[in-house]
Amino acid sequence: MTQPTTTRWRTVDVIVAAVIAVAFGVIFWAWGLLWRGVDPAFAFFPAAQAIMYGVWLVPAVLGGLVIRKPGAALFCEAVAATVSALLGSEWGGITIVQGLIQGLGAELAFAAFRYRSFRLPTALLAGALTGLGAALFDFFVWNVEYAMGSYRIPYALLTIVSATLIAGAGAWYLTRALAGTGALDRFPAGRERAAV
Repeated sequence: MTQPTTTRWRTVDVIVAAVIAVAFGVIFWAWGLLWRGVDPAFAFFPAAQAIMYGVWLVPAVLGGLVIRKPGAALFCEAVAATVSALLGSEWGGITIVQGLIQGLGAELAFAAFRYRSFRLPTALLAGALTGLGAALFDFFVWNVEYAMGSYRIPYALLTIVSATLIAGAGAWYLTRALAGTGALDRFPAGRERAAV
């Protein structure tokens, strides 16, 4: 457990959160192109494509792990979604709302530990809750016309699994890797290089 020294955002927090968000906004846009490009590979079981979903949720968990301040997870995911929408995401402006809901999931995980735990189990929970937010949004907005048992429920479950592994574990390991380079030395995450 690591207690943040303050919940007040520093200038460096805003800059790094913005860099994370904008970088992932570009990744989101490109990931959307790849998502459509691999549609035929999932023709055997279309819901299985949700295994790719976690990439869209990484900035929420990464932002929370790096910035460690209330609102960081929500900010990073929402701004990344906004950037992807501005770049011409095929899903349009509704992705901004979707980003807010997804970011809220990770934010709730960090808040549950009062922004004092940033270890792997917390990251996994943040990934899972972000995935839950994404799954619920898609369940009621994008996937309404699909069959419940053969598509909607498997898609939702695979989204949560993908988010837990890719966004949760992936963001945790990415934070460790960035800390190892010294890029996060101005953050508690950078000063915990040896922590597990």
